[in-house]
Amino acid sequence: MKTSKFKLTCFCLTFFILTSISLCAQTSTNVKSEISIVNTINDTDLIWHQAPDFFPNCSFTILNGDISKPNLDFFFKIEPNTSVISHTHNSPERMVLITGELEVTYEGEATRLLKAGSYAYGPAGKPHKAKCLDSGPCVLFIALVAPFDANPTE
Repeated sequence: MKTSKFKLTCFCLTFFILTSISLCAQTSTNVKSEISIVNTINDTDLIWHQAPDFFPNCSFTILNGDISKPNLDFFFKIEPNTSVISHTHNSPERMVLITGELEVTYEGEATRLLKAGSYAYGPAGKPHKAKCLDSGPCVLFIALVAPFDANPTE
C-alpha cells in the first residue's frame, strides 16, 4: 500500500514538473519570437492613410496591432490650422503629442493646450474635439485598448 502511494505521489510530482516546464518553455518561446518595434514620425517606411472624411486634413499610420482588433498603437497627424470635430471612441485613449501645439476640449471641461511631449488621457465614450494650431503639424501617438472607432457627435 505504501509503495502504491509512493509511486502515485512520484508520478503526480513528475507530471506536474514536466507540465510546468513545458508551459514555461512555450511562454518563453512566444515572448522570444515577438520582435521589438521602434519608429519615429519621419520613418520613410511608414504608410500614412487618409483619416475618415469627417477628419479632413488628417492622416494616420499603424505602428503596432490591427485597426479592427484590441490593443492598437498609431500616429495621428493633424495639419496646421485644422479643427477635428467632436467625436467619441469606444476605447479610452492614451496620447502623447509628438509635434505641434494642440487645443483639446472634452465635453464639460475647459480647453487644454497640449505642447510637444504632453500626455493626455481621454475616457471612452466622452465627446471631445481638437484644433491643431499654426506651429506645424500636430502628430499624436495614440494607444487604444479596444478596436478603433470614431463616432462624430456633431
